[in-house]
Amino acid sequence: MNHLELKIELEKRCNLYQNPDFILNDPIQIPQKFSKKEDIEISAFLTSVIAWGIRKSIINNANKLMGLMDNSPFDFIKNASEKEIEKINLFKHRTFNGDDCRYFIKSLRNIYLNHKGLENVFTSKFNDTNSIAESLIYFRSVFFELEHPRRVEKHLSDINKNSAAKRLNMFLRWMIRGNENGVDFGIWKGIPTSALYIPLDVHVGNVARNLGLLTIKDNNWKAVLELTENLKKFDKNDPIKYDFALFGYGVNNK
Repeated sequence: MNHLELKIELEKRCNLYQNPDFILNDPIQIPQKFSKKEDIEISAFLTSVIAWGIRKSIINNANKLMGLMDNSPFDFIKNASEKEIEKINLFKHRTFNGDDCRYFIKSLRNIYLNHKGLENVFTSKFNDTNSIAESLIYFRSVFFELEHPRRVEKHLSDINKNSAAKRLNMFLRWMIRGNENGVDFGIWKGIPTSALYIPLDVHVGNVARNLGLLTIKDNNWKAVLELTENLKKFDKNDPIKYDFALFGYGVNNK
């Protein structure tokens, strides 16, 4: 396909997969249960953290985690006692266990008490650097500023180690892209959609390579940069909308 034909095909796939029906089988349905901004972003972040493996398992476990937080994640983050936080020990998703989850809860509390919340951590750094990459690096440093077991660090991607940071980029897509199609939320206004990076996983990478949009063989940060730049050639203002086309096609046409 030439450039125009490929753009038409990608736009068609976007329209096919970027709709509320998509939510029925996607982890984004978890934050869709909430209406308060802080509940949305906290539930979205925690859901994105465990978003690897079978989607049904991700959704089931994310629902369990929300239940352990009394289905009021912001209130739980702010006000839960040590005894109440201990019940998080019951949680497990693959290698993400209760110890990991308890630290994530305590770190989120620190972020809301001392850094003005998740949105401010990302947007304040973006305002200084005009770079989502720098925001990702800064966020990770803030997230692990409390004393913590070293094993917890593996559950938050580090682009300094060439990680694709798929789950963090997916979380940012959810928060920043507009919700005209009833999927993403668009509740963070301080970062433009044009600055986002593609959430790169196996499905997206395979389809992108088949279409000639990605030449790097490994799904790493360099591949994220290459694919995002190529998608900007089709829509410089909203290149990440093509995540729906690439991911949707990859999942439904294995």
